[in-house]
Amino acid sequence: MLIKEYRVTLPLTVEEYQVAQLFSVAEASKDNTGGGEGIEVLKNEPFTNYPLLGGKYNSGQYTYKIYHLASKVPAFIRLLAPKGSLEIHEEAWNAYPYCKTVLTNPGYMKENFVICIESMHIADRGKQDNVHELSADKLKQREVVLIDIANDSVASGDYKEEEDPTKFKSQKTGRGPLIGPDWKDKVDPVMTCYKLVTVEFKWFGLQTRIESFIQKSERRLFTNFHRQVFCSIDRWYGLTMDDIRAIEDKTKEELEALRRKGEVRGMRADSD
Repeated sequence: MLIKEYRVTLPLTVEEYQVAQLFSVAEASKDNTGGGEGIEVLKNEPFTNYPLLGGKYNSGQYTYKIYHLASKVPAFIRLLAPKGSLEIHEEAWNAYPYCKTVLTNPGYMKENFVICIESMHIADRGKQDNVHELSADKLKQREVVLIDIANDSVASGDYKEEEDPTKFKSQKTGRGPLIGPDWKDKVDPVMTCYKLVTVEFKWFGLQTRIESFIQKSERRLFTNFHRQVFCSIDRWYGLTMDDIRAIEDKTKEELEALRRKGEVRGMRADSD
């Protein structure tokens, strides 16, 4: 088991991020769907009476998705895994500002593969030590990783100038560009996503390698995603949650059409 807590600080309010995140997830889903692969949305509905974080949160929005991923996993896994087994099932409970996402592979790995992502969103600069209320044992296992969307390097294949926070200035809000090593200390508003990622991959001889690969992939995903979130602010700023639900409904239909045609799209595991 490998536990890392990624902290992503952004020049947004906690309320703005709720809309920004959902808008950006819908957009990213379309960018990663096509040619028989991609994201299939099975459920997107309210939930109640499901206790999260020790019962502090128990209602919100539940989603159930299947990721059809053949080209998105490393080549050595594609060689080992039987055809049709490269599907990841995602259940998510969004009780904002707390969210929990669980990824599994019920068709092949079953209980031997679980990724759990617990996210807490707080109006601060990322300095709180235990927002996920971990036990002393879990705290010893946890590694804190700070993500800087402006200064962290990104793979050449991931880089897009229009998604570079050091070059972007919002027309609607005047925020950006994010310049210098200390931009986090200067921006207002400010908030931090505390994302606790627990990875368990039980496969003799491969466990350490795969768990490290998954954590590396999560860091890459969080970095690129949050660069997109900030640099798309003029597209989502001012939208309501009703607007977001309508976008999600439309996106579900578009994903079904995209997955059945065209070519494979999106971020591949073997990119540099």
